[in-house]
Amino acid sequence: MTLTDIDLKVIHLTTDAIGQPGKRIFYLQGRSNEQTLTLLVEKLQIQTLAIGVEQFLTEIATKFPDLKPASVDYVEEKMRLYPPLDPLFRVGELGLGYDSENDTVVLVASEQMEDEQSSEETTQEGNELEERRVVRFWCTRSQIRAMAHWGLELSGRGRPICPQCGEPMEPEGHFCPKKNGHKH
Repeated sequence: MTLTDIDLKVIHLTTDAIGQPGKRIFYLQGRSNEQTLTLLVEKLQIQTLAIGVEQFLTEIATKFPDLKPASVDYVEEKMRLYPPLDPLFRVGELGLGYDSENDTVVLVASEQMEDEQSSEETTQEGNELEERRVVRFWCTRSQIRAMAHWGLELSGRGRPICPQCGEPMEPEGHFCPKKNGHKH
């Protein structure tokens, strides 16, 4: 498989959503002095990434105890998306890495293929696959921690969760399977 790689040393890293709860579209965006890269992500990816970032930063702090702790500070208005909002691709996988020599974190986002299942089958058959694009956002530990904390805040602003079944509730009501579909 051929990978198309883009490396971006960011001055700003964020995630944000556009739209009403239940219909929001989530984005991951990194901005350098020269360019802005925007990717489509799922709400669950943002939540999972935020938890992963905290665990990852804890591991780094344990391995390198002399490092100054990463700050959590962010200003909500500054965490908003910057134009252009034309996403480069939809993210399939996210990963984290650390360059101890430069004390920088890399957030690796790889493109979701249209049909991941058929891609796996094609790989086994040895046929050529379409290119999968990969973006690496290089940032400070504080930048990624701020993005993670903002991501959790943002994802928590969605629809309320039904205490019975754990599914999101619409403003007009919710048909709960635990209540045999009765609206409450």
